[in-house]
Parts: sequence; C-alpha cells; structure tokens
Amino acid sequence: MSPDREHLFFVGPGRVGLSLGYALSQEAPVDLVYAGRRPEPPAHPLFIQGTARYVYGLRRPGAGTTAVILSVPDDAVAETALRLGALGDAPDGCSAFHVSGALRTDVLAPLHERGYSVGSLHPLQSLSNPVTGADLLRGAHFAVAGEPQARRTAYRLLSHLGAPGLEVPAIRRPLYHAAAVLASNYVTVLLDVSRELMMRAGVPGPEARSALQTLVEGTVHSYAGSEELSSLTGPVQRGDLDTVRLHLRTLEPVERRMYAAVGLAALEVGGTELDDATAQTLVELFEAER
Repeated sequence: MSPDREHLFFVGPGRVGLSLGYALSQEAPVDLVYAGRRPEPPAHPLFIQGTARYVYGLRRPGAGTTAVILSVPDDAVAETALRLGALGDAPDGCSAFHVSGALRTDVLAPLHERGYSVGSLHPLQSLSNPVTGADLLRGAHFAVAGEPQARRTAYRLLSHLGAPGLEVPAIRRPLYHAAAVLASNYVTVLLDVSRELMMRAGVPGPEARSALQTLVEGTVHSYAGSEELSSLTGPVQRGDLDTVRLHLRTLEPVERRMYAAVGLAALEVGGTELDDATAQTLVELFEAER
C-alpha cells in the first residue's frame, strides 16, 4: 500500500538532491528534510518558500520517513552510510538510496544492517543547476537497483515525475555510467572547445553559444529519429580528406588531438561508407596526432 504522502530525508543539499526534491515537491504531496554540513541552508526556493526543512548535521531520520536519499559525492557515500547507520535502526518501512551512477548498492551495507531496504536511484540527466534541474528530471530516465522494497519505493517516486526506470545489473554499472559520462560530460567539453573556436573565428561569445545550441539540438533531433548511425554527417562521413587536413592544420595541438580522437572513434564505430584507401588515409591522419 502506497503512503498518502512521501516523507523524504536527503543527506546532502547538493545539485542532485535539491533538483530531485524540488521536482517531487511540485508533483506530489511530500515532506522534505535536508541534512547538511553548514549551519545555514543554501539559497534555494525549497528553503526560501518553506517547502523543505533544513537541519544542521547528520541525524537519524524521524518516524514515518519513507526514504533516505544520500545525495553526496561518490567518495562520501560509504562514510555517510556508516555514520548514519551508527545513529540507530531504520524507521519502519524506510528505504535508503544513493544517487551514484557507478556505485553498487553494497556500499550501503551499514544501512541494510540497520533495517533499511537499500537501493540506488541515479538520474540520467545533466544537473548543473539545483533550481532548473527540477524541470529536467520530469520524464528523465533513472537507473534503479536494489532490494525489492527499495525498488518499489523508487518506482513510486519516479511515477510522480513520469520518469522511466532503467534496469542495469550491478556488474555492468560502470558501463552504464561511462555511457552517461560520454553523452553528457564529454559533450559539454566538446561544446566548450567548439565555442572557443567560434570565438577565435570572430563570432561573439553569446552568438557562438546560441548557434552551437541550435546545431546540437538539430543533431539530437536527427539522432532521435534514427536507429543507426545514419545521422552522422561531416567530412569524416564523406571522406573529405582536404577538409580534414585543413582542420588539422588550423587547430592548436590540444584541439587537434581531440578532433583526431573523435574522428577515429567515428571511423571505428561505423556510420561511414568509405572506400578502403580513403578510410586508411583518415586513420593515418588521425593517428599521427595521438
């Protein structure tokens, strides 16, 4: 039987925890408590509007808490679980989650021993802002793992956000997380480098950012409509050796290495229909920059 109201206890008022709590507060009846290391809460609408309560320091969750969410950095999860477990047994029926994409649930063993049903709940979304991040979580995918009760709790929370769950076996979590890093963090790096190149070409920074955003949105739209790599375009896909050579001559050393690494990846994963000689020439051009 589902509770009429969720009572959530977040350890760590960081970007993920604040985004998730803010999103849930807008979609479902929830009581939110955040425990943090600083005497005062961060300047966030949850606290400014009185939607959430802030407590200074770690403490045992109160009776009726339905889920504890450790929204702390990966390297702090084990220690936080140990410290929280030392404070006492779990409230009746309470689940405990970490939000790491890479860690397994056994890192929460101290909480399991105290009666918590443990699991993980990782949002597959880039959350750089703890306020606007709430909007991005609606409909986003989450990787879910853990004990049966924790999984039921996770899917109940996700149902409020219209967010699908992804089932990833524990042994394959590193693959899942590497995919997330490539598709999010590294794309951001590529965009930052691209904006710098645009600005060096004479395009003002704000215009460069806007133009690249439009370009990436078009790329994502094409990708979403294709099951294969047929959405790949550009000089590598065409086998345009002159353009590739021109780019490599123009770029700075770090940029050349990045360009070459991604170019090699494009050749290796497929999506091109090049003759052997052209493909081999491209490989040699790119490998020369490694």
